[in-house]
Amino acid sequence: MTNALTHVVHHPVPGLSSPFPYLVNPRMAQAREHLAEWTARIGLVRQESARQRFERADFGWFAAMVYPTASPAHVDLMADWFAWLFLVDDQLDDGAVGRDPERFGAVVDGMRAVLDSHDFGAAAAASGGELPVAVSSLADLWSRTAPDATAAWRRRFVRHLEDCLTTAATWEAGNRVAGVVPDEEAYVPRRRHTGAIYVCMDFIDVVEGLDVPEDLYDSPPFMAALNAACDVVCWTNDLYSYEKERSLGEVHNLVHVVGHHRALDVDEALLRVRDAIVAETERFLVQERELLRAFPEHAAVLEPYLAGMRSWMRGNLDWSRATKRYQSADRTGRERPEEYLEAAVMEGAR
Repeated sequence: MTNALTHVVHHPVPGLSSPFPYLVNPRMAQAREHLAEWTARIGLVRQESARQRFERADFGWFAAMVYPTASPAHVDLMADWFAWLFLVDDQLDDGAVGRDPERFGAVVDGMRAVLDSHDFGAAAAASGGELPVAVSSLADLWSRTAPDATAAWRRRFVRHLEDCLTTAATWEAGNRVAGVVPDEEAYVPRRRHTGAIYVCMDFIDVVEGLDVPEDLYDSPPFMAALNAACDVVCWTNDLYSYEKERSLGEVHNLVHVVGHHRALDVDEALLRVRDAIVAETERFLVQERELLRAFPEHAAVLEPYLAGMRSWMRGNLDWSRATKRYQSADRTGRERPEEYLEAAVMEGAR
């Protein structure tokens, strides 16, 4: 699969609703303002075309939607993490580095060194132009996140982030090079990693001040509820990002996977994924009840965590269908990576 632009006929996204309430953090405007300042200062967004596209995505609003109870400091931190995750994702999905596992592997090694550092990345954050921006900005984020977290949470988070980065850099890149469209059985569990949704759910602990015991987190009832929520988020993203991704020839999207392997046209595939999201939401509600019934002694931790999962499913839906991230500014309906990808993020000095 090459990165050649592909003409995509517009197909309206079928209606999708959520049983969870609309919530938004009252500090949304603050998060937007902070994020604009941070991305400019840290060097993640530089050229004007990249800044315009970045602002259309509105990650400050996204953070306010999915973490509606976060404190002022935490909603800013979440917005910064989203900017980092999405901009790295752009490099992998839309840029040459996403088709070169060895090249990206060198960047991942730098990220891993930050996450493994005894000072939680403080030295790397202060290194100036010695590191790619993706690494130095991660160091800034980690130095603001890790010190207040438990050792167990840090281990879990690092594992999830490494799984996210290495899965994207190896499995997805390998598929692109070979021109392979993965089947649903392979795609669904890996999508939770490539979408960084385990990482984002980990932040519920941070914003709510929770300490989920490892045996509870690893239990089948907890993982069943978590995976259902993660799938709802990832599949919703695929539903709304389908046309943008296909305009770039991207195959890692559930709508495309379903349509390709079930011989469905695009409208049929969109409806099939919409129905799967509805069914998975119902499965989450069942698993949520089962989890609370299985661990009543952990209700004080589980109730805010489950509330965080619900906020993620609803907030992601509202953001996905409104953000201009998935709406190209080009009247042809095509995304042009050369207009928003910045080499300095992965390779250049700040």
